[in-house]
Amino acid sequence: MRIPFLSSSRREFVLEPLTMESAGALASLHEEDFVRPWTEAEFAALLGQDTVFGFAAREVGKPQGRILGFVLARLAAGEGEILTVVTARSHRRQGIGWLLMDAVLRELHSQRAEALFLEVDETNAPAIALYRRLGFHQVGHRPNYYRSVEHGPTGALVMRRDLR
Repeated sequence: MRIPFLSSSRREFVLEPLTMESAGALASLHEEDFVRPWTEAEFAALLGQDTVFGFAAREVGKPQGRILGFVLARLAAGEGEILTVVTARSHRRQGIGWLLMDAVLRELHSQRAEALFLEVDETNAPAIALYRRLGFHQVGHRPNYYRSVEHGPTGALVMRRDLR
């Protein structure tokens, strides 16, 4: 199932469900943002779990083109969790993150989930602003959860959005 979307900057993107074949591309994109990126094998192992799902964004008209962003989530016992979400640096601020998160929210609503949780680096102001616009609020803090080249160890904000 491919879902076309028009972003706020007028570039068109298509969202498609993640598949096991996506694991290598996900690992490559994950390297752009994480000091300890997940490997292709780790993505494959997650995608092989029944409770894990996600979506990838590509430009319309480029079905075999590079994945420009993706989200990986899990649903268990009525609660969703964002495992990771990445947008290519070259395509940020074009609405891809919003589209990916909206797709997860729609899927969780269809599954009658009660809440969605995520952790975000406390120094990632654009992501925090996006999550707040999507209705998330902070419910916790994990000190020294992330490591970054620029900031060293940083904390994670634990955020939640109620879905009912």
